[in-house]
Amino acid sequence: MAETAEPLVSIERRDDGVAVVTLQNPKVNALSSEVLRQLRSAAESLTEQPPGAVVFTGGDRVFAAGADISEFFGPDEARAIGGLFLDALNAVAAIPRATIAAVAGFALGGGCELALACDFRLASSRARFGQPEILLGIIPGGGGTQRLARLVGPARAKDLIFSGRQVRADEALAMGLADRVVDPEALHAEAVAWAFELASGAVVAQGMAKAAIDRGLDGSLASGLDLEQQLFEEVFATDDARIGVESFKANGPGHASFTGR
Repeated sequence: MAETAEPLVSIERRDDGVAVVTLQNPKVNALSSEVLRQLRSAAESLTEQPPGAVVFTGGDRVFAAGADISEFFGPDEARAIGGLFLDALNAVAAIPRATIAAVAGFALGGGCELALACDFRLASSRARFGQPEILLGIIPGGGGTQRLARLVGPARAKDLIFSGRQVRADEALAMGLADRVVDPEALHAEAVAWAFELASGAVVAQGMAKAAIDRGLDGSLASGLDLEQQLFEEVFATDDARIGVESFKANGPGHASFTGR
C-alpha cells in the first residue's frame, strides 16, 4: 500500500462556521510541490463543502516564504512548478466564501501570492510582504504580476516586483496590499472574529457577489454588468434572500437570521 504524504496543510472546521487552513511545512513554510498539491486539495474541499468563511494562516514568524528553491532547475521544472502554483492558488481564489489571509510574519514570493489569492489580508504589525523573485533573476510565477497589479495598481506592482524589496505592514496597509494591521498577539483572534462576522451573514450572497466582482474584472464593464444581472436574478432563488426580504419588510434592515442556503 502506498504511503500517505505527510500532512503539510491542515483544515480545522470550527463549530462557529469558520474554517482555519494552516500551512505547516517547517522551517519556513516553503510552498513545495507537495504543499501546493495539499493546498489545492484543501481549497477544493472547502469549495465542495463550503464553511461560512475561511482563514489561511502559517507560522508566527513566516506565513509562507515562497517556492521551494531546491526544486528550481530549468524551463521544464518551471513549467511544472508554475502549473502547480496556478492550480493551487486558483483553487484558493475560487472558494465561494470570504477568505482571509492572517499574515503573522514574512509573506514572500509564493507566500505573498497566496495572500493575494485571498479576499482580504489581515497583517500583524511585524508582517512583511514581497515578491523577491527578481533577486534570483526570475519573475513571479504564482499570479504575482496579475493579482498584485489588480490590487495595488500597475506602477506599485512594478516597483515591488522590479526591486524585490520587502514591504512592512504599515506601507502594505497604505498601498492597499494589507486591509487591516493588528498587534501580533491579537492576529489569530482578530482573524477568526472577522471570519465569524462574515460567516454570520448571507454567505451564499457573499459568494455570488465575490464571483461577480472577480469574474467581472476579467472582462469588459458590459460583460461584468451582464454577469451581475444574471447573479442578481439567481440570488433571489435562495432561502437567505427570502428571509432577508421578509425580515426587512417586518423589522427593517439588519435583523435577518440567515441560514446559508
